[in-house]
Amino acid sequence: MNLRRYLDRIGYRGDARPTVSTLASLLPVHACSVPFENIDVQLGRTLTIDVEDAFEKIVERGRGGWCYEQNGLFGWALAEMGFEVMRVAGAVRRDERGDAALNNHLSLLVREPGARQPVYLADAGFGGSMIAPIALAEGEYRQAPYRIRLRFFEEGYWRLFEESADGTSNYEFAAKPADEAALSAKSNQLQTDPQSGFVRNLIVQKRMPDAHVCLRGRVLATTTATGKRSTLLESAEELAATVSELCGREIPGVAELWAGVVARHEEWSRS
Repeated sequence: MNLRRYLDRIGYRGDARPTVSTLASLLPVHACSVPFENIDVQLGRTLTIDVEDAFEKIVERGRGGWCYEQNGLFGWALAEMGFEVMRVAGAVRRDERGDAALNNHLSLLVREPGARQPVYLADAGFGGSMIAPIALAEGEYRQAPYRIRLRFFEEGYWRLFEESADGTSNYEFAAKPADEAALSAKSNQLQTDPQSGFVRNLIVQKRMPDAHVCLRGRVLATTTATGKRSTLLESAEELAATVSELCGREIPGVAELWAGVVARHEEWSRS
């Protein structure tokens, strides 16, 4: 990796030594600089879990990405700095979806080189909610506008809970290296299965230090510690302009997604 180019991409000018302080400084800068987005899935372009592909897309082309890309790139950068990094497979909403959720998320466990403890959960790819690493121990944390909890469950699984005015979500993971083949297979499914939420809905999310902006289809929502405010986009031009603002650059082809975005919104409104 060209580490300097990655750090320039996210605008990080701090210490790059592999310390907990560096990890705590780097995560919020990445999270607030690189939007979470599935635009390529909507445009029918194939994505991979390869970290070099993530570097080319996010660093060289200035784009965002989803969890496999975001945490793939972030973990690679941390390893280049000298951190010990474990890629772990998450299961978003496994409590509702069962084992079908396995491998639908990539997260990271990180520690200083040579240290046995503590190990930190560092996740730049869960829609941008986490902006501070969390020690791998049960606890509750305030990362405005989110409340985050980490709990240990039977069979060696941890569960991260995320709560805000926008609702709740969670994912489970085991503190062991991910099965890379299973991650790749799930990534392929999530971008090709007609029932996948990533196929059905355009998603672009931008984290800010104390707020979160999410475009899901036609609905643009801003969540803060005091509540949630939503507006409805009204045209293809407004969609393209909104995506460009959230991503910090124009993304060709977004306006052409408008008809599908409207159709899915109407389907959702009837359900």
